[in-house]
Amino acid sequence: MNFITIKEAMKKGKGKIALRGWVYRERKSNAFAFIIIRDNTDILQCVIEKKNVSSSIWKDTKKLSIESSVELEGTIKEDKRAPTGYELHVSKLNVVQFAERFPIVKDQSPEFLLDNRHLWIRSRKMIAVMKIRSTVLNAIHEFFRKKEYVEFTPPIFQPTQSEGGSTVFEVDYFGEKTYLSQTWQFYAEAAVFALGKVYDVSPTFRAEKSKTSRHLTEFLMAEMEAAWMDLKELTETAKQEIKFIISEVLKNNKKELLFLKRDVKLLEKYVKKKYPTITYDEALKILKKEYKINIKWGKDLRTIEEEKITNHFGLPVVVTHYPTEAMAFYKPPEPKNPKTARCFDMLAPEGYVEIIGGSERSLDVDYMKKRLKSMKENPKNYEWYFDLRKYGSVPHSGYGVGVERVVAWICGLENIKDAIPFPRTMLRKSP
Repeated sequence: MNFITIKEAMKKGKGKIALRGWVYRERKSNAFAFIIIRDNTDILQCVIEKKNVSSSIWKDTKKLSIESSVELEGTIKEDKRAPTGYELHVSKLNVVQFAERFPIVKDQSPEFLLDNRHLWIRSRKMIAVMKIRSTVLNAIHEFFRKKEYVEFTPPIFQPTQSEGGSTVFEVDYFGEKTYLSQTWQFYAEAAVFALGKVYDVSPTFRAEKSKTSRHLTEFLMAEMEAAWMDLKELTETAKQEIKFIISEVLKNNKKELLFLKRDVKLLEKYVKKKYPTITYDEALKILKKEYKINIKWGKDLRTIEEEKITNHFGLPVVVTHYPTEAMAFYKPPEPKNPKTARCFDMLAPEGYVEIIGGSERSLDVDYMKKRLKSMKENPKNYEWYFDLRKYGSVPHSGYGVGVERVVAWICGLENIKDAIPFPRTMLRKSP
């Protein structure tokens, strides 16, 4: 018989089938064995009755352990008592491999599960998250391609830092100093003068000495850059992208969301409702009036303050015009109020806060050189970047989406380390 998946078997609903997969759970008596099998699509309860199989099959059945790999034939039928509503009555069993004692059991510590991520990735939770993550990545590509953006890939080795020297990974590059990418931005800015609108999903590295549940040292950044785009159009594009991503997950991964006990109605609300846009100044007023929190002007918002802002609206919120001095050198000042920059962050509700950051890009080389000097950076290292302002420069903008932060939010995860297959943090570089 041809092998089919568990999903296909349950769709068929009755009759003879052949499956292959791994032992997820097992319970045996002298006459019966109840083996729950998993594959990449679902789980299925299989019943092996001693009197209905050969002695060699029953002998192998008694030896089955968690994660043993098997091939099965039998008759499937509906049974509402079974975990997924169907049951396979087995007539043939071929054990591909008898697994050794599986080291992961119930109630293991988070650190133990991270140490054994190469095995824990088989768990139903991680499978659900990885499927949602795949949908998120596919949605990003689909969103931008429908808008006729060109996918443009940057180098990972870069000669300059772009987001702050304290969070850059330095690399010995054949005896010379270079850095791992903090963002594709500078290269995307070069590309828009040729391609107009570009996007990418690329590995990004930040040497942040942070042990929080929100930080990774290696992650995916989904970035876009577009010529002729101002801040208003930029923020509206970001809102559209997030809504499209969530709608695609709702369309394709309802089962995974329910397994993760995610509030689907809340996600549906995030697709339907209009996201507010406020300025940094307005955010400070809300914090003071509604939560009695006084923030000195010029200070960046902390996570706790960002949480209050999103709690206030119960939706993703775009915050624009942060203080210029706290921003990167390439974010231009607002002409009407140069103390603020033409930039934005998007904050996700439910405590997930910043998921997107972006801005218009400064066209003033002298201003950027001055900012770099104030940061103790050598402007000469950025001459190639400044060339982009010399030969037909035009207004342009871009932003970056933290993919793992979006996945963590959509899945309702407590820790961003579960939003990526093999997390890298300040304290973890393996497996």
